[in-house]
Amino acid sequence: MTQLTDEEKSIYEWQIRLKDFGEEGQQKLRQTGALVSRVGGLGGAVAQQLVAAGFGKVLLAHAGDLKPGDLNRQILMRYDGLGHPRAAMAKQRLWEYNPNVEVEAVSENIHEDNAADLVSRVDIVFDCAPLFPERMLMNRECFRQGKPMIDSAVYGMEGQVTTIIPGQTPCLACLYPEDISSWKRQFPVFGAVSAMAASIAVAEAIKLLAGMGPSLAGKVIYFDLRKMHFQTVTIARQPDCAVCGGGDLKCGAL
Repeated sequence: MTQLTDEEKSIYEWQIRLKDFGEEGQQKLRQTGALVSRVGGLGGAVAQQLVAAGFGKVLLAHAGDLKPGDLNRQILMRYDGLGHPRAAMAKQRLWEYNPNVEVEAVSENIHEDNAADLVSRVDIVFDCAPLFPERMLMNRECFRQGKPMIDSAVYGMEGQVTTIIPGQTPCLACLYPEDISSWKRQFPVFGAVSAMAASIAVAEAIKLLAGMGPSLAGKVIYFDLRKMHFQTVTIARQPDCAVCGGGDLKCGAL
């Protein structure tokens, strides 16, 4: 494992101070590539924190141009970027934030033709997509390729995060066995709620990679910021799950 440079030690000094993380933990982050599906309110905050923490590579997948309604929560976007591709704008902002991290942007959402390739290019996946067909595709590919996935979602003042590890935990299809592909892309949410879920998701990934204690593997943390209520729930593998339950490997929600 290549030693950290003096510059890296200086940049990440505060987190290296954690005794159960240290320079070894930082080296593990530097060797890790992460895929972030969508760089909106949730994925943008995830991507920024991955870059800030010093992950070696961050691969962004997001189609479409910036619209006025995106500005209240998408922290990688700027007003003067209206009408321009969000993926390219996010890449530029992240490079300005930390040029030591390799950032690659793909102006496409996750779909059947690109899911396998995008997942194959990283070590861990952050599912921040609002649509369930997209989320289920990443779930399927992560199980096929043995890659951990951090799944996050928000709605209104509420959010949830879970860590999915192929061969060890239930998968996303176990958590949502019913067909919910009719879920709409637009829904009420505050940027602060997205940022909360993003922070939990990135902390989960760092813990998982650095071996820093128990994770949310096999569990879901739910939070309601209106009531300031947090709850952790254990989830179970569905024996008839088509993805992880021993059946044919497919995504029933697509």
